[in-house]
Amino acid sequence: MTDFFIHNGKMVKAGTLVAGPANRGLRYGDGLFETMKWANGNLLHADEHFARLWRGLSVLRFEWPKTFTPAMLQEQVEALVARNGHTGPARIRLGVFRGDGGLYDAKNHLPHYTIETMPLPEGNGAWNSNGLVVGIYADAVKSCDVLANLKHSNYLPYVLAALKAKKEKWNDALLLNMHGRICDSTIANVFMVTGDTVATPSLGEGCVAGVMRRHMLSLLRTNGFVVTEQEITSAALLSADEVFLTNAIYNLRWVQAIGDSQYGNALTQKIYALLQTTI
Repeated sequence: MTDFFIHNGKMVKAGTLVAGPANRGLRYGDGLFETMKWANGNLLHADEHFARLWRGLSVLRFEWPKTFTPAMLQEQVEALVARNGHTGPARIRLGVFRGDGGLYDAKNHLPHYTIETMPLPEGNGAWNSNGLVVGIYADAVKSCDVLANLKHSNYLPYVLAALKAKKEKWNDALLLNMHGRICDSTIANVFMVTGDTVATPSLGEGCVAGVMRRHMLSLLRTNGFVVTEQEITSAALLSADEVFLTNAIYNLRWVQAIGDSQYGNALTQKIYALLQTTI
């Protein structure tokens, strides 16, 4: 049930229009978002999500009042979860955007925001024993710039990659960066296993600075795994032993095929089991 959402602190009925044609979020994608998971009465990894959001607010030069705080937003998430009657896990989407104005003449730089909640399907986060079938999308690439690591509203490369995945009947699509190397997927960060080494594209490669990516790297290093953040070519990925994707909603999902390449999951299953002890 998702009967209500929050707009600038007010709970309103789903379907209510809250932005007009002069809104900068609509005109220019002038905003950010966070996708978070609610489970067992808690907003998971809340501190990390809000830290990333605040980094983005600074990069995009928002000016927020003292009352606009992570604690305030988290209280509103809790209120909305209760109002929408979620008794199980839920997806939380927090969107922050500038208000009305043209390219240079925004009325102000205060953050406007919406909060939405959506129930997650039964079995969310369970081990995907069938594995994902994934493809590589190359028609739109990620830049390696100041915006690359943010969850910002200019999402067209991911939108196009997702449409390609749907057309090709892939479960997800991987994007390349401006140098032609592996970046991330439409909704997740990508990891590969080669021998006893687990590797993921470095933040300098243009991937989103995923909250679960950060958690995974810390978990693996703490438990003695050999981990690298590096450049990853398509050829290296296609010749890897195992591949898996991570995000805050599904935690970890094993990839069983990319094109003609097939992957095992022996080490990935061990990593999944280890991750489950921390979620």
